[in-house]
Amino acid sequence: MQYQSQAVAKPYFIAAIGLFVGQILFGLIMGLQYVVGDFLFPEIPFNVARMVHTNLLIVWLLFGFMGAAYYLIPEESETELFSPKLAIALFWIFLVAGALTVVGYLAVPYATLAQVTGNDLLATMGREFLEQPLPTKLGIVVVALAFLFNITMTVLKGRKTAISTVLLLGLWGLAIFFLFSFYNPHDLVKDKYYWWWVVHLWVEGVWELILGALLAFVLIKVTGVDREIIEKWLYVIITLALVTGIIGTGHHYYWIGAPEYWQWWGSIFSALEPLPFFAMTVFAFTMVNRRRREHPNKAAVLWALGTGVMAFLGAGVWGFLHTLAPVNYYTHGTQVTAAHGHMAFYGAYVMVVLTMISYAMPIMRGRAANSNKAQVLEMWSFWLMTIAMVFITLFLTAAGILQVWLQRVSEQPMSYMATQDQVMLFYWMREWAGVMFLVGLIVYLISFFVKGEEK
Repeated sequence: MQYQSQAVAKPYFIAAIGLFVGQILFGLIMGLQYVVGDFLFPEIPFNVARMVHTNLLIVWLLFGFMGAAYYLIPEESETELFSPKLAIALFWIFLVAGALTVVGYLAVPYATLAQVTGNDLLATMGREFLEQPLPTKLGIVVVALAFLFNITMTVLKGRKTAISTVLLLGLWGLAIFFLFSFYNPHDLVKDKYYWWWVVHLWVEGVWELILGALLAFVLIKVTGVDREIIEKWLYVIITLALVTGIIGTGHHYYWIGAPEYWQWWGSIFSALEPLPFFAMTVFAFTMVNRRRREHPNKAAVLWALGTGVMAFLGAGVWGFLHTLAPVNYYTHGTQVTAAHGHMAFYGAYVMVVLTMISYAMPIMRGRAANSNKAQVLEMWSFWLMTIAMVFITLFLTAAGILQVWLQRVSEQPMSYMATQDQVMLFYWMREWAGVMFLVGLIVYLISFFVKGEEK
């Protein structure tokens, strides 16, 4: 570890993995509720399990991004972090606020939670992914601004690189677009229109900048390829991501009452969205093939390569499958969407955070890489989780295609619930694939405690 202040990343990474485990457990609970309707009812209703599952996903990825920034920025800027004490204080504030919010979801009916947290003063609750109570949203803004102040001041006083600039741009964009979560118009069309300014412009816009910066940083470290070459690739990738992603927001406007021209703009530009992910895959494999050194951390290299491939498949290929307006007319809101969402989030953002943790954690523990035994176990966890996610995606895709046929295409369309009965087999298969994913995650956790000859 080149700079002592990089150590503040460690608690962020530990919290991220802990919350990741929680997210998967609630995902399994939801999966069982699909096939056993009264499972854990009324203790944990489906809508609450879903809220916790999706909110934990967002929060643990934010912990991962913040930890990655605290590790990466001092090294890129060649200076200590502006304020390590502020970073640790923000960690505890964010962790406690997140925990209290989840407890609130589980312990209090959502309508009551909205009433006691000031939703009458400023209505921001009740929107998918943005269900957080007003105090939590305000807390997120405060934490984000203090975090951005800390890393921006670090960059300003040190060396400026393409990686730190792109990362800063992505993180500032993340914070700015979150502000639209406070705007909740009564008009349903406007509501959905601006809701996508948070959700889409995060995952298909500014988060891609964060993804590109983290991947570029790790590839520089593990391959030894010239920084100039990697930075040129990075500029190409983020340009493609922003051009296609921003206008590609239109593929969410097809059926919400927005003007018809969005069917053309959304179809054309979202059809181009696989390009940055394809470029990312080629980038990762090209850099590893041109490596100038054999880095001892083989597991981190595997995670980096996996990020490129799975992001391209999940976000690129599965996104393209149902993004054109004439196709989306039938698939909109079906399990095809869920299939895309699962693999895209895993491939693009879960895997890049795990890449960063895999690379940085051994260094923060005083070694270049974990022992061979630990790395073999970690690579097993990679394959278990990745193969499980592929099966989850395939089962949900099959369920979605059957759902489209039975509910929307056939001459005698079935009702929603009758259709759900017909696709039940795929939900059971998805649940078992989820159990396999959890096993892979447990193996990943165990790998950090395996002793062996250090490298």
